[in-house]
Amino acid sequence: MEINQFLEVLEILQTNIPENSPSNILKNSFKRKPYTILMATLLSLRTKDENTARVCKELFILAHTPQMMLKIPIEELEIIVKPTGMYKKKAQILQDVSQTLIDNFDSSVPNTKEELLSIKGVGEKTANIVLNNAFDIPTIAVDTHVHRLPNLWKFIDTKSEKETTKVLCGKVPEEYWNRLNFTIVSFGQTICLPRNPKCGVCPIVEYCSASDLNK
Repeated sequence: MEINQFLEVLEILQTNIPENSPSNILKNSFKRKPYTILMATLLSLRTKDENTARVCKELFILAHTPQMMLKIPIEELEIIVKPTGMYKKKAQILQDVSQTLIDNFDSSVPNTKEELLSIKGVGEKTANIVLNNAFDIPTIAVDTHVHRLPNLWKFIDTKSEKETTKVLCGKVPEEYWNRLNFTIVSFGQTICLPRNPKCGVCPIVEYCSASDLNK
């Protein structure tokens, strides 16, 4: 797949994002501001967006600032975040990161990658998602779908998410970076599933050499 085809695919997918896609449900499940976006991203590690959405909806009623998060007893916080898995670790990370924001950043979420990565518990993917969603700073956040699908389409040939991030940033114009993650993730969650993809209803099937319909 050439770059012009890849950009056409992004445009098509962006106009066909299902309202019930898990990533869309998560996006609309809470009032979005830098702090809640950061906390939601930390919760989303190794869990389904549906689980994260359910937890965020409950959690951010109780705590939508670092100070409020620290007022929740750790045992209670563990119960709230339990549906996202690894709940003891995640509850502690939410409070540790909140304390760091208070101590080092005047209770605000920093808007540079260097500062975000200085916070223990915040990795590169989390930093990229926060920069993208909270501050509209061009980044490409790569998860399993963003790694899997461009490889499936033979737009890239990479072995790891880190390599995918580097290659996509080198090939895709910066103006498309911010829409790339949400668009591809929504598609990968609902239509181009890892198992049993729904090629019969795929809006970009003509671009996909992997589809059985094109064999």
